[in-house]
Amino acid sequence: MPIRIIHADITRLSVDAIVNAANPGLLGGGGVDGAIHRAAGPALLQACRALPESAPGVRCLTGEARITPGFALPARWVIHTVGPVWRGGDDGEAELLARCHRNALRLLRERRLGSIAFPAISCGVYGYPAEQAAAVATATLRDELAREDSIEVTLCCFSDAMRAVFQRALAP
Repeated sequence: MPIRIIHADITRLSVDAIVNAANPGLLGGGGVDGAIHRAAGPALLQACRALPESAPGVRCLTGEARITPGFALPARWVIHTVGPVWRGGDDGEAELLARCHRNALRLLRERRLGSIAFPAISCGVYGYPAEQAAAVATATLRDELAREDSIEVTLCCFSDAMRAVFQRALAP
């Protein structure tokens, strides 16, 4: 199935799972992370707190993913992933960002779910240049969907400008 790119509020999408661009503690924050926590309600924070820590205050390492119910969201599940902080591009950022997308799809497949929406992971306060992040995201998703094309993937952008960046990256 093709990858769909939209400008919308990810918290309002009726898909099996939405991806949360989270911080390592998974306890909410700013941007899409804060919006998802607010829309899901306090049960999401409780579910995140119940996830085991891999280090003090860390429930999800960069590039990994965890899953919780969506609670008050239209989406049944939230897949939390921690994108890389941009450090200039020579610190493994591209591979870590690709792992975010692959691990989110892995959790979707494990639960036998069919639809997922991704935000522009790491493009906010983590400073990843949008054009480079879009290239990594779309290439990774194309590669993953070549193995399993029954998954419906939506890239949900927070602005028309970001949607245009992702559209250019997806263009043949």
